[in-house]
Amino acid sequence: MQSASDRHEYPAHWEADVVLRDGGTARIRPITVDDADRLVSFYEQVSDESKYYRFFAPYPRLSAKDVHRFTHHDFVDRVGLAATVGGEFIATVRYDRISADGMPASAPADEAEVAFLVQDAHQGRGVASALLEHIGAVARERGIRRFAAEVLPANVKMIKVFTDAGYTQKRSFEDGVVRLEFDLEPTDRSLAVQYAREQRAESRSVQRLLTPGSVAVVGVGRTPGGVGRSVLGNIRDYGFNGRLYAVNKAFPDEQKELDGIPAHRSVRDIDGPVDLAVVAVPAEHVPEVVAECGAHGVQGLVVLSAGYAESGPDGRERQRELVRHARAYGMRIIGPNAFGIINTSPEVRLNASLAPEAPRPGRIGLFAQSGAIGIALLSRLHRRGAGVTGVTGVSTFVSSGNRADVSGNDVLQYWYDDPHTDVVLMYLESIGNPRKFTRLARRTAAAKPLVVVQGAGTAPQGHAVRATRLPHATVSALLRQAGVIRVDTITELVDTGLLLARQPLPTGPKVAILGNSESLGLLTYDACVAEGLQPSTPLDLTTAAAPEDFHAALARALADDAYDAVIVTAIPAVGEGSAGDAALAEALRSAAEQVPGKPVLVVHVELGGLAEALSAAASTAPQAASGPPTIRADHPFRALDRLRATPAPVQPPAAETRERLIPAYPAAERAVRALADAVQYAQWRREAAEPGKVPESIDAAIDEKGAAALIDGLLTRGQGLTLGSEETCELLGMYGIQVHRALPAGTADAAVQAAVTLGYPVALKATAPHLRHRADLGGVRLDLADEEQLRRAYAELTEMFGTPDELRPVVQGMAPRGVDTVIRAVIDPAAGAVLSFGLAGAASQLLGDTAHRLIPVTDREAATLVRAIRTAPLLFGWRGSTPVDTPALEELLLRVSRLVDDHPEVVAVTLEPVVVAPRGLSVLGASVRLAPPPARDDLGPRTLPAY
Repeated sequence: MQSASDRHEYPAHWEADVVLRDGGTARIRPITVDDADRLVSFYEQVSDESKYYRFFAPYPRLSAKDVHRFTHHDFVDRVGLAATVGGEFIATVRYDRISADGMPASAPADEAEVAFLVQDAHQGRGVASALLEHIGAVARERGIRRFAAEVLPANVKMIKVFTDAGYTQKRSFEDGVVRLEFDLEPTDRSLAVQYAREQRAESRSVQRLLTPGSVAVVGVGRTPGGVGRSVLGNIRDYGFNGRLYAVNKAFPDEQKELDGIPAHRSVRDIDGPVDLAVVAVPAEHVPEVVAECGAHGVQGLVVLSAGYAESGPDGRERQRELVRHARAYGMRIIGPNAFGIINTSPEVRLNASLAPEAPRPGRIGLFAQSGAIGIALLSRLHRRGAGVTGVTGVSTFVSSGNRADVSGNDVLQYWYDDPHTDVVLMYLESIGNPRKFTRLARRTAAAKPLVVVQGAGTAPQGHAVRATRLPHATVSALLRQAGVIRVDTITELVDTGLLLARQPLPTGPKVAILGNSESLGLLTYDACVAEGLQPSTPLDLTTAAAPEDFHAALARALADDAYDAVIVTAIPAVGEGSAGDAALAEALRSAAEQVPGKPVLVVHVELGGLAEALSAAASTAPQAASGPPTIRADHPFRALDRLRATPAPVQPPAAETRERLIPAYPAAERAVRALADAVQYAQWRREAAEPGKVPESIDAAIDEKGAAALIDGLLTRGQGLTLGSEETCELLGMYGIQVHRALPAGTADAAVQAAVTLGYPVALKATAPHLRHRADLGGVRLDLADEEQLRRAYAELTEMFGTPDELRPVVQGMAPRGVDTVIRAVIDPAAGAVLSFGLAGAASQLLGDTAHRLIPVTDREAATLVRAIRTAPLLFGWRGSTPVDTPALEELLLRVSRLVDDHPEVVAVTLEPVVVAPRGLSVLGASVRLAPPPARDDLGPRTLPAY
């Protein structure tokens, strides 16, 4: 179908699958000479009004000349893209490069005229907006910086497409036509518009899967047992509120139902729409099912069938074909090899999964790539809701299996504004698009808690995932910067999720501990100290404590401003009048309700009845911290012995305050770890409410367009390129980063000449890889004041380490003395773009004292990065030394961050050493590596992962 163009080969990298506003998908690709019949057919289905808007006159049909013009492109000055569904055009866009007077032109002309045509049946789906993003990216790639469009005033839909895009634009009206001109350079507003459209589209695509009005299970066995029959029974038994159908091509013609459910031999035989198909047939029969579903207009698929990428190379290719086939019909896929999906909403009640027990309704969103882990998570939530820590259920559950299409990123988009989900728990075996994940995580975490456990070790089956080069603790710290609460086990995932779903966020790290066991209290105290919390001395109420004693102590602790959270410890009661489980639970709950602004946790030993009693509540929604309660002015409650006094009166809870669940844990360290996660997350939320910024002074010294042109030119040399010294200095200079000049010294005479050029004193350095930055080996000689010292040092170096060709010596002017540091930026496969900082030498190389931040960084993040390393005191006057210019260091970090963020082709930057003096700094060495941007980059137009 695709043919070579007049001047350039077919640009296959412009092909992309996109999610549209209504959640369906379309394929965008270049138009070729083979598309003549498709173009004519498409045009015939466009209304006369739309044709008039496109050509400004009645235009009932395309002439042969028109067809030739609209299908023959050189992919440089004339480009056409089409959006297709089922292989047929639903919309087209083209640009023609023009000169300043509006005539056809070639480069270096940087303006083009753009025009759209969308089939009436597909208008309102966001097709034109998606095409504008992609044609804009194509134009920038071909050196076009500005689009012009002429639109009739009555064509308000198309005018809105342009004006809502967020680009800087000019608008004029002449001869009855609106002329729009806009720059293609992305702006903050255009990116915000793009991300908002992406969120709406991807959220809607997941919503269509989770809230179907009708479901067909394909592959239902005629006898009990089997995957299809089990899922059908689960959907029916859970009380699905929509229409349900059983499908199996082996059903006899006369069979009309199965277990009271309408039965059909094919999806095509169903009289009425089918929103979701659950596919449970052998892998070799799935293509036939996909074709039937696509022809019937099914919106999405949950493919439970195995035999795909997890089974080897043949299965991987089968999986790619499955995705291509489904997307051709505009369908999205969960799976293959999926465990299923669940939606507990009373309006839906869908359990299209293999879960042996249906989860209780609640407000936790649960995502698992692994079916086995999904079973474990659902089981633990079900079990703990039945009597260990109270009733906390699930809003929606997605097990993505091989994650061929719908991923954790898509589900995050849905949960971000889902009113039924307050906490998100995710088990991830890999992060396929780390830039996008951290962006979505940061936005989601600002609205609701996001807890993640990531599998470690080898890449999951069916995924081509590169291993991270960063330590586990570093990746955790980077994710925390995006607001993610990263935990190590699924037990911690559930522990932390239950706390966040049930209790308000703590306002600080100060913890009151009280209970009827001194030993358990001390264990809790030690656990708090180990997790970085600030616990009080535990208050022992003794084993004879009655429920009233617990109530009084908890009420006073919650009313005291000295505490941000309370942990109650409880062991089985001893003696007459001691606390019974139900009475104790009611005492704790009533005390917590009096002061609803602080979290309360219970650590219990052999008190299953207490946990079960604590479960009697109706909501799992997290509550925002409230202000301090009103208490008697003569009751400050600042000493622990006040806990034993009569409780102070407090304001009754407001009428709208929902009853809180108190989470209970069978071990102190589990409760404390969950609380520590909540404290860190609450701190992140407070800081995220007032984000940092990049000072405007940074922009003044940046030539982004010049750097882009330089990078494009350099990459013509090959796929991966480490820049030479001059090229490195030129590129960094465009971002205001000046590298201290170094001149090669292939001979002693050349070294002397270099020193004369630079001016004494100078440094002589060996730049061979085994000696670079190794002053400890003698490969660097400093403060050479004259020719005699320089020649002597040169002779010593060559005598010790070999010939000049082996040493690669350079001469460099001396920089002001200071602290040697190193700055690096890399693209890590698991974390995305990462900026790193540390002191040069043993501190970072041997001890690993390096701090990291996700790119892009703000002024606040740059400041915390400098102070995050253990050796940071050396920068701030340790032991009487002179403090160095850390503001200059922070500005340099911001410039490196901006370079990598602006240009995804920059895959690695190293500045070493950076000598930070009391005033200013000097970059003495630098290296930059370039590579073509990855196919799945988060900076370009919206696109689904390519297959």
